Amino acid sequence: MHTPMNAESWLQEHGDYLFKFAISRIRDEEIAVDLVQETLLAAWKGQHGFKNQSSLRTWLVGILKHKITDHIRREIRRRELSHAVENDPTSAFFNAGGHWQEPPDQWRSNPESLLGNDEFHATLQQCMDELPPRQQQVFHLREIVGEDTDFICNALDITPTHLHVLIHRARLALRRCLECNWFGRT
Repeated sequence: MHTPMNAESWLQEHGDYLFKFAISRIRDEEIAVDLVQETLLAAWKGQHGFKNQSSLRTWLVGILKHKITDHIRREIRRRELSHAVENDPTSAFFNAGGHWQEPPDQWRSNPESLLGNDEFHATLQQCMDELPPRQQQVFHLREIVGEDTDFICNALDITPTHLHVLIHRARLALRRCLECNWFGRT
């Protein structure tokens, strides 16, 4: 059983080393400082888990490595999300708060009457043809053929989350296209 140590003595003895280790991987002083603080806090909270099977510094570096990995993963997800939003053709529909820039017009047509309208089907097909290929596939399988999530995900090798994103984007794009090419006609 080891004697509990305090984070202040860990900081004095290992802080510079941990900071240099973090800065060599992150290259941002502010983030490196935060990661060292998170490491020391996690070590202090979990000091009962330190079994003296390695040096204290090795144990702290192990915790820091996990903190760095978590930071990098969060950063990648944030960048991917930011890139996806910037390149999402539907992002022009919404403001930063996620609300409609301009609410969609109310459709005045009876959906049941459109089922038998060949001209509407031709317009819908033209709108679907304008979708990116993956959105076309997903929309067709889900909304036209009526396949379930598991089937579509397995067939296209995508996750359920990705499926729902593709469906959402396809629906928004189709709605806009139909508003311009069908419902907006006079």
